[in-house]
Amino acid sequence: MAPIAPKRPPAPRPGAALKRCRWAPLDDPEYLRYHDEEWGRPVHEDRLLFEMLILEGAQAGLSWSTVLHKRRGYRRAFARFNPRAVARIDARGRATLMRDPGIVRNRLKIESTVTNAQAFLAVQREFGSFAHYLWSFTGGAPLINRPRPGTIPARTALSDRISKDLLKRGFRFVGSTIVYAYLQAVGVVNDHTRECFLCPKAAPGGRRRLK
Repeated sequence: MAPIAPKRPPAPRPGAALKRCRWAPLDDPEYLRYHDEEWGRPVHEDRLLFEMLILEGAQAGLSWSTVLHKRRGYRRAFARFNPRAVARIDARGRATLMRDPGIVRNRLKIESTVTNAQAFLAVQREFGSFAHYLWSFTGGAPLINRPRPGTIPARTALSDRISKDLLKRGFRFVGSTIVYAYLQAVGVVNDHTRECFLCPKAAPGGRRRLK
């Protein structure tokens, strides 16, 4: 049974002024939608967990905005993030991807996407699902931090531990900073700041930050 997620705040009235995490740009509708509808919400579906893992790795050295606006291109190029299909991409397919302007054309990142798909499938075989593996690090419940603006860390002991384990399992582009961004994105960690309308007022079913 999936853990109880933090209760979502009521939908705002049309036109109501909302306070958000300060990193959410008000002039970028796609980025704003990502903040409001995805970031920090617990994900338990393997395909989306794979998608976000690949996108976070693709961000390395770039802005999240760059990757977010190429998301449709990534879904098209990588079979809507079907890990079985991605794991079968051969050298010819990788060469084709290097010519695709809809994705980040970095050879190491493209090759790591295929490698990570293969490692992802291995985790599924061992644990039954990647979700079961990932959520086991927090006992199945999201970590509710309610940080003040400017106090969100780039990495934690938890991301260090998961990064080390992923690297041991053959994943690439999963350093601790990338992993912490991933945990925030898929809701294993909820770091909506206290001023944000999406910040949980309490933590039912969740836990405070692991030390």
